[in-house]
Amino acid sequence: CSLLILLIISQILENGLSTFFIPHHPAKNGDSDIEEITKTLKENGISEFTISSTFSSLIPTLAEFAKHGFQMAGLTEVKANYTDFQTQERAVIPAIRMELKEA
Repeated sequence: CSLLILLIISQILENGLSTFFIPHHPAKNGDSDIEEITKTLKENGISEFTISSTFSSLIPTLAEFAKHGFQMAGLTEVKANYTDFQTQERAVIPAIRMELKEA
């Protein structure tokens, strides 16, 4: 497992439904980190999480998660990892709920 995957898993286990973004960067063989991430999520009993991202690579990332059994399950709001300068509290931002939908 890479350090990034361990960090994601620890955030999810500590905080419950967690939000994170995994850029879609195919490896030399055409695979991406998402295959390893989904395997690790499943091995640790994590069946849902959120993704909050405005990056242009979001659609390919969602498609890659779908190939590995995690489907979009609606929208929600999550607390961001940054502080809103006006309220001095963590900003609330929209996120996509992802759920494991394997048979």
